[in-house]
Amino acid sequence: MEDNLSLSAEQTEKILQFQDLTGIEDMSVCRDVLQRHGWDLEVSVQEQLNIREGRPSVYRSDVITPSVVNNHLEQRVFFSPPSHNYPRNGVFGLFRYVVSLLVQFCYNTFSNFLNFTFRLIQPDPRRFVTDPVRDVIEFIQTFEAKYGTEHPVFYQGTYSQALNDAKQELRFLLVYLHCEDHQDTERFCRLTLPSPEVIAYINANMLFWACSVTSSEGYRVSQALRENGYPFLALIVLRENRMTVVGRLEGPVEPDELLQRLRTVVSENEIALIAARADRLERSFNQTLREQQDQAYLESLQADQEKERRRLEEREKKEDAERHIRELEQIEIDRKEVRGHTNEH
Repeated sequence: MEDNLSLSAEQTEKILQFQDLTGIEDMSVCRDVLQRHGWDLEVSVQEQLNIREGRPSVYRSDVITPSVVNNHLEQRVFFSPPSHNYPRNGVFGLFRYVVSLLVQFCYNTFSNFLNFTFRLIQPDPRRFVTDPVRDVIEFIQTFEAKYGTEHPVFYQGTYSQALNDAKQELRFLLVYLHCEDHQDTERFCRLTLPSPEVIAYINANMLFWACSVTSSEGYRVSQALRENGYPFLALIVLRENRMTVVGRLEGPVEPDELLQRLRTVVSENEIALIAARADRLERSFNQTLREQQDQAYLESLQADQEKERRRLEEREKKEDAERHIRELEQIEIDRKEVRGHTNEH
């Protein structure tokens, strides 16, 4: 609240209007958004509406992808084995489980060998950059056509744009990589994502970006995040001025379990956003203070220059007046001399 004491009445009024229009209760967040847009209320509100609709910010010009730290040692990792791999029915279930693991291992090894050999002949088409925005939009359309429209708001832009907006807005970014062929994808998309509690929590606390790993954009992100299982979720947030993967959720997960895991990771890393927000406010305050000091110095300098100009102007007028008087006196002297010569003759 101490920071708010330095606000003008007009700025305070804009913060209150921004709160009413966006529903954001944290005044420090409201102030940060307004300051970033030069206290333009209309632009600030429109940007928040864009984010809630999953649209990239149209008021930002930078397109540089922030570097993402993907250090597994600094991440909270949640892993659930594929649903069909749970051993059941005692010894017989365990035997089937071990056999299925061996079969899957052999299949994966042979499949990877074939893929590697094939890629030596013909590169994976997903490696070629096409239209990343189209990849995302097509995934959203395909997803909604199959699973419906009840889901957290999908970010309708590229992974790079999502990272940039999450960094600029100081928000968490939840990334979902969709694998259509995985046996647990159907249940996740029909049961977990449509959960009202999951939708409400994700929409309120983070941006949500998703794409299929069969597309070029999804494949590129998959190569960067290096997932080991599906469904795959990664939680990314700004830490020490770098976008950092702080949580990984791999494998099938129920709605309540997903909420618990997300809340755990958010609570463990929310302090990083609070620190970043405080640092940003401090830098903004210092910048404003420097601007005010520079403005005061400039006004003082201009006042001194104006005073000096007036002094020189007054002196010039005085000198002109004195010169005019001397000229008049000289004229009078000359006139008297002429009269004296006339009287002598």
